[in-house]
Amino acid sequence: MKEFSSNQKKSHRIKWIVVTLALLLIIAGASVFAIRQIYLSNLGPVSLSEEIVLVEISVGATPHEIAEILEEKGVIKKAWAFEWYIRNEGVRDQLKAGTYALRPSLGVEEVVKVVTQGAVATGSITIFPAQRIDQIEEHLINEGFSPDEVKKALDPETYQGHPALVDKPDGTNLEGYIFPETFQRTSDTTAVQIITSSLDELDKLLKPTLRAEINRQGLTVHEALILASVIENEVTTPEDRQKASQVFLKRLREDMALESDVTAKYGAVLDQVEPSIFHSSPYNSYENPGLPPTPISNVSAVSLLAVAKPANSEFLFFVAGNDCVTRFSSTIEEHETLQQQHGVGCKPQ
Repeated sequence: MKEFSSNQKKSHRIKWIVVTLALLLIIAGASVFAIRQIYLSNLGPVSLSEEIVLVEISVGATPHEIAEILEEKGVIKKAWAFEWYIRNEGVRDQLKAGTYALRPSLGVEEVVKVVTQGAVATGSITIFPAQRIDQIEEHLINEGFSPDEVKKALDPETYQGHPALVDKPDGTNLEGYIFPETFQRTSDTTAVQIITSSLDELDKLLKPTLRAEINRQGLTVHEALILASVIENEVTTPEDRQKASQVFLKRLREDMALESDVTAKYGAVLDQVEPSIFHSSPYNSYENPGLPPTPISNVSAVSLLAVAKPANSEFLFFVAGNDCVTRFSSTIEEHETLQQQHGVGCKPQ
C-alpha cells in the first residue's frame, strides 16, 4: 500500500513537471510570436506620406546612430527594429554615408536598400516665377533644407559683393532678386548654393545693354525689378506684359497712381490680414503714388524685358475680364465700358 502511494506521488510530480514545462513552452512560444509580430509591424512604413525627407548620414556614423537619425527624421518607426533587421540581414557594415531622399511611405527593407546601395539624393529644384520670398522659404524647407539653412540662404548678408545685388538698397531683403529657374542638385547641394546660382542667373540677364535700356525708361535696376514684379503678377502673356509695362510707365510719368490690385494685396499679406485692395499700407498703389517700396515677388526674364522694352502704345488702363482676356484702353470711358461688357476678374470656366 505504501509502495503504491509512493509511485502515485512520483507520477503526480512528473505530470506536474510536464504540465509546467508545457505551459512554459506555450508562454515562451507566445512571447516569441508576439515579439516577432511587433518586430514585423515596426518594419512597415511610418505612414502613407510621399513627402521627401532628406536624411544626412555622416561619415563614421555607427549603425545605432544611423538608426536613431532615421527614427528622428520620421522615416522608420523604431530604431531597434532597424538595428535588428540589418543584423539579421548581415548588412550592418554596408551602410554608406551620404544625403538620402527618403519617404515615410517606405518600409525598413526599402530604406536599407537605399542606404546600402549609396543611392544618394540627386535631382533638381525649381524656383517658380511670381513667388514671394516667404513662399520661396517654405518651398526650400519642403525640399528638405533645414529652416536654419534656409534662413542663412535668404539673408542678403550671405552674398555681400555679389554683382546681382549692386542695385539693391541697403536694409532690404532679397525680394525680387531670386531669379526663377530649375537648378540641378546633388546630395551635397546647400540652400546657399541654390540661391547663389539664382543670383548668378539674374546677373547674366542684367547685361550692360539691358541696364542701359532700363535707364532709358527713367528707372534704376531696382525700380525695374519692382515694376517687373507688379507686371509678373498682373498679366501672363509676353504681349500683354509689354502693354502693361507701357501703361504703368505712362502713369508714372504723368504722376498717376498705378492702381494695381496685386500691390495692395501684397501689403495685406505682409501685414498678415486677408488680401484686399482696400487694405491700407505703403504697398497700396491706389492710395500711394509711384512705385511700391520693394518688389512684390521674383520676376521672369519676360517681365523684366517688358519693362526695358514696353509696347509702343498710349494705353492708360487695362482690365482682365471674366473670360480671362486682358483688354487695354486709353480713356476712363473706354475702360468702364470694357468692365461692363466683360466683367472684372478672371473666372476660368
